[in-house]
Amino acid sequence: MNTTNSLIASTDWFPLVLSLKVAAVATVLALIVGVALGWVFARKRFFGSNVLEAAFMLPLVLPPTVIGYAILVAAGRRSPLGAWLREHLDYTIIFSWHGAVVASAVVALPLVLKSASAAFSGVDRSLEAAASTLRQSPFSVFLRVTLPLAWPGILAGTLLAFARAMGEFGASLMVAGSIPKQTQTLSMAIYDAVQEGHDDLALLLVIVTSLLSITVLVLSNRFFSLK
Repeated sequence: MNTTNSLIASTDWFPLVLSLKVAAVATVLALIVGVALGWVFARKRFFGSNVLEAAFMLPLVLPPTVIGYAILVAAGRRSPLGAWLREHLDYTIIFSWHGAVVASAVVALPLVLKSASAAFSGVDRSLEAAASTLRQSPFSVFLRVTLPLAWPGILAGTLLAFARAMGEFGASLMVAGSIPKQTQTLSMAIYDAVQEGHDDLALLLVIVTSLLSITVLVLSNRFFSLK
């Protein structure tokens, strides 16, 4: 017991704090984009919509290293966007926690998108039509009728996205690196602890990560049951 307490007391909890911060920001980004895309794919059918939806779902099945490489190509220092940001704003997402946010948001997006699309598809269109007859604008109908009815499913997907973002490793490692006190998240800290032979520390971080993930999954299941 004393050994465990000593280990907990001596552990640097920066990776946990950073993981929660990265996951929270990434989930907000994924939620905004995922809800918008989910509504489009649930309500609008156009030529190539299935292919476009599949493209947004790719991060769910592609290796994380592929996602990380794609982000480097799109926003790395040698890319047009990365060069412009560095020249005009003296800013780069590479080797910064912002890069981990981008990587986590990309891999978490499909979970929000799919849940939102399914939730919007399940909304009774007659209720929306009834609201439209009361001189409500389409945006007002969306906020007052569609979104509240779809919200349990969206929130369930959002919680899964948070769990996925918190556990992201491969893409974040490629984009942000594993710099102690700067970009080292929980998953990276576990990997580094194993590589350095600190098995007790690795086990402690695994337990913390697992408990957080179980909590999020239990909450997600409750919201899925409300659909």
